[in-house]
Amino acid sequence: MTTRRDAFARRIGVRFPVIAAPMAGAAGPELAIAALKAGGLGSLPCALLAIEQMHAQADEVRGAIGGPLHLNFFCHDMPDDADETAWRALLAPYYSALGVAPPEGPGVMRLPFSEAQCAAVEAIRPEIVSFHFGLPGPALLARVKAAGACILASATTVREAQWLAAQGIDAVIAQGAEAGGHASHFLDGAPETHMGLFALLPQIVDAVPVPVIAAGGIADARGVAAAFILGASAVQLGTAFLHGPENRITPMHRAALSGPDAAHTQFTRLFTGRPARGIPNRLMRDLGAMNPAAPPFPHASIALAPLKAAAEAQGDTGFSSLWAGQASLLARPMSAGERITTLMADTDRLLADAARERI
Repeated sequence: MTTRRDAFARRIGVRFPVIAAPMAGAAGPELAIAALKAGGLGSLPCALLAIEQMHAQADEVRGAIGGPLHLNFFCHDMPDDADETAWRALLAPYYSALGVAPPEGPGVMRLPFSEAQCAAVEAIRPEIVSFHFGLPGPALLARVKAAGACILASATTVREAQWLAAQGIDAVIAQGAEAGGHASHFLDGAPETHMGLFALLPQIVDAVPVPVIAAGGIADARGVAAAFILGASAVQLGTAFLHGPENRITPMHRAALSGPDAAHTQFTRLFTGRPARGIPNRLMRDLGAMNPAAPPFPHASIALAPLKAAAEAQGDTGFSSLWAGQASLLARPMSAGERITTLMADTDRLLADAARERI
């Protein structure tokens, strides 16, 4: 008997319906390759990459292993005017204390899907393309479809999921409020209105005619099994993979994922200007996690860059974005390959046990 998860795995060309989430700044070719080698789907987050870097990372993955290539992009609107005056004034005492100057120039920012990125997709021809914060405009979306990509996009509400399905995407990622990093909302709601995954997931499954991928707060086989029982065709894990070696976070961030504060993750807009879930630190405690002085996404990160660099050089993560989901403490340190194979073996065992108990 073919299950919906088996069908979806075949559709995207992998053995297991497990996706290593595209975590901008944290994930790269190393994690994508490891996930593919284990039979899952790897991801290349492209929001912080130059076009040349996109091509280079895609070539690195394809040179290491066959299988589907997955590129991820952001689709936010760039603000016309981002006044950083109040934000930099708020940060002035920290500049003084750390002996650094405010940055000059635009800095490196998360950029929305563009004509240049679309042309790169057409040249690279990835098997899968996913979007966060909605979708690109109709013309660009049509070109991605014409390039042959299976298209995924994230939703935090039923209305967002229905809108995405109406645009003709191939699968919806149901992102629960437990997820680490940026909440993908684009039509609905502030973070305090977001649903947990296991309330959101079955409602989206019931509301859309396409496969649904569960994301947020999944770190072990119990979460994977529950997601499948609630109708998911696949699962996407992010924070769990940060506990392994194949990512680009600092040792300090990795240690924090297992520390006491990882039990109290919260949304903050301080680090980018848009709500994202992370481990509380000095900046969040001093200024308040949702302080309105932070300029709109993605501009807030520019003024923080020299503070983060100076503090981290001293072993201090007080100005770092320690993205993490609510289930971080459920994840054990292990390689990506071991994580995927163990997850699926344990999930199959749990589902078999559940089926026997229903007899």
